[in-house]
Amino acid sequence: MNNDRYSVNVKNNDRYERTLMRYSDRQKAEARDRLLNAAGRAFRREGYGGIGVDGLAREAGVTSGAFYGHFKSKDEAFAEVAVAGLEQLEAAIRDLQTAHPDDWAERFIDLYLGERLACDLDVSCALQSMTPDVMRSGEATRQRYEVVIQRIVKLVAGGIAGPTSEASERMAIALLAMLSGGVTMARSLGSEAMRAAFARQLKDAAKQLLKSD
Repeated sequence: MNNDRYSVNVKNNDRYERTLMRYSDRQKAEARDRLLNAAGRAFRREGYGGIGVDGLAREAGVTSGAFYGHFKSKDEAFAEVAVAGLEQLEAAIRDLQTAHPDDWAERFIDLYLGERLACDLDVSCALQSMTPDVMRSGEATRQRYEVVIQRIVKLVAGGIAGPTSEASERMAIALLAMLSGGVTMARSLGSEAMRAAFARQLKDAAKQLLKSD
């Protein structure tokens, strides 16, 4: 009888420990996501050189020690944020293509040169706000960034009706460069009227690009 009671207690303890481990893993993943989101806002707003680990930790409401519990360095956090930002863009494009297969590209242009131009810098698209810092980052970060860029180019090209796959890819690269570079230039202007003029001209040029091939 005592042995039976002991076996039941062992099973209960094992079940409790497994539940605790699952809960702990979930908590750790949620904490890491909060740090990534906070770091994403901070890197977009301040730039890589404008904020350190202490600032990133404050942005997330945690200690610097907690930051190092999830990332080995600021470089690692930046790489994760940059890649995650591009993956958000990739997902948004895919959603547009699914919801609006006939005119997704025109809608994407309007969105990028409208809402994504007017939004606060800390929630802006990673393609325009983080690329300059990625350019100055290490080889490993640039390689990871390139992998997602290649996927985005293929995704955009697959939704463009070019005469050949090569032509569609050229159009996709030109469109992404035009939009991200154009928004970066427009954001640098002090005049609201000038930003609006940039946006209008870029919209026309980008939509004309879709018809060029």
